[in-house]
Amino acid sequence: MSYLETVPELLEAKEGENVQFKEAKNRFDFGEAVKCCCALANNGGGKLVFGITDKRPRSVVGSAAFNQPERTRMGLIERLRINVDFRLLNYEGKRVLVFDVKSRPIGLPVQYDGVAWIYEGDTLKPMPEDMRRSIYEETGTDFSVTICAGATVDDLDETAIENFRTKWIEKSGKRQLATLSKEQLLHDCGAITDDGVTYAALILFGRNAAIIKYLPQAEIIFEYRSSEASGPANQREEFRVGFFACYDRVWELVNLRNDRQHYQEGFFVFDIATFNERVVREAILNAVSHRNYQFGGNIFVRQFRDRLVVESPGGFPFGITLENILDRQLPRNRRIAEILSFCGMVERSGQGMNLMFELSVQEAKPLPDFTGTDDFFVSVTLNGLIIDKAMLSVINRISERCAELLSTEDFLVIDALYHARPLNEKMQSRLNRLNEMGIVEHIGRKKYVLARSLYAATGKTGVHTRHVGLDRDTNKELLLKHIRQNNEVGTPFKELQQVLPGLNRNQIQVLMRELKANGKVVCKGKTSAAKWFITE
Repeated sequence: MSYLETVPELLEAKEGENVQFKEAKNRFDFGEAVKCCCALANNGGGKLVFGITDKRPRSVVGSAAFNQPERTRMGLIERLRINVDFRLLNYEGKRVLVFDVKSRPIGLPVQYDGVAWIYEGDTLKPMPEDMRRSIYEETGTDFSVTICAGATVDDLDETAIENFRTKWIEKSGKRQLATLSKEQLLHDCGAITDDGVTYAALILFGRNAAIIKYLPQAEIIFEYRSSEASGPANQREEFRVGFFACYDRVWELVNLRNDRQHYQEGFFVFDIATFNERVVREAILNAVSHRNYQFGGNIFVRQFRDRLVVESPGGFPFGITLENILDRQLPRNRRIAEILSFCGMVERSGQGMNLMFELSVQEAKPLPDFTGTDDFFVSVTLNGLIIDKAMLSVINRISERCAELLSTEDFLVIDALYHARPLNEKMQSRLNRLNEMGIVEHIGRKKYVLARSLYAATGKTGVHTRHVGLDRDTNKELLLKHIRQNNEVGTPFKELQQVLPGLNRNQIQVLMRELKANGKVVCKGKTSAAKWFITE
């Protein structure tokens, strides 16, 4: 529905499964908006429009609903775990708010409070079971939902089940879950069915003996190595039990050697852990949710002094690549992912990978590195050392102002600009919005840098000057500006070196030759007495 960009186009659009109109002159219930967006996503994506009547002939009435649309957008993403964007339109002085809802992931219906909503014409209704089954079958059989022949509820660990129950209650607020039998609890989350115990139940709740008997490759191995030398690890623990029985212990092992890094902000000294707990847990959760359990091999968590490597068998799920890993969701083991989402272990927006990238930028650390990943294995390296403490000061300033309003792509733009890396097309599309927010500034042609005010507020204006100076056209403009200001008496070459102290003599000479060839400046005199003037 991307062609519906203007109010006149919206007025002519057909309301139905992909476009919904709400007058909402004063307000609109947020829960109802979540249901509408859920249904649009399950119908292939669409637009939820506020401020236009739904009955024809349509008219623009204007809407005051959701006066902080960015906050509403984040709330929608949090509850639906899909991408949602918005646009504010002004039509004859009336406010029109449009939420652009992306399509559901391949093979996975979008749910709100346990219900997958759809539109049938203009009617909002729960998704029929046959439609849900057909969606699950889009990417083939989900191994984790397959019944494990011979396994019973007695093969599941009581401690793991109770750990899950506690987290589900915390996440949902449903205190009645505490009164359910373990069989009913497992049935309600889909770990067991009327046909038997699923492999998802074994992977998440299985006893040691059951894992060894039915799924020995469902093992997590932790290793700590103090050096790159081959040979036995300094410490090694093997976990052949359900994930809910061991996930806290894996983090405890990582945290045993989790050094603190220090940086100073004014008079205050702050600490940052080398390994961020949320990032580490997300990397492990991704491995558990997405690995191929029909392959041999185990999940490895290898810790070194300054980095952590998480490896899992099976390669990326179908349709997921390094290029789209932050945009698409496709859990290979959907039943496992659903159970993890019930108890809140799947993080904000259902995209743990996004969170890993965002937190890496916020802590001024390298982005997660997938070097070594191929069709049969996924390897992600989390480098824990802070790259640049000056960057950390700038990122903290941004986070204080508007971190909750920034998307993953926004953080990647900030990271790329700070490190003077090129922006891809998607990053470039975020520049205007970041410019309006005062986070970046436009310094000429297609050149953007982080705003000087961010550096100034943290006493790092020299860093801003350094980044601006990296731009060739900007350097030329600085030279022209200085020559223009002194055009009556002329500018000797040694003054030009003062304008750009970061460049050597030869580099400045190259810039001056280019300006001269373009007819911008002229040199009068010879040798050290020569002076530069603006061309009349």
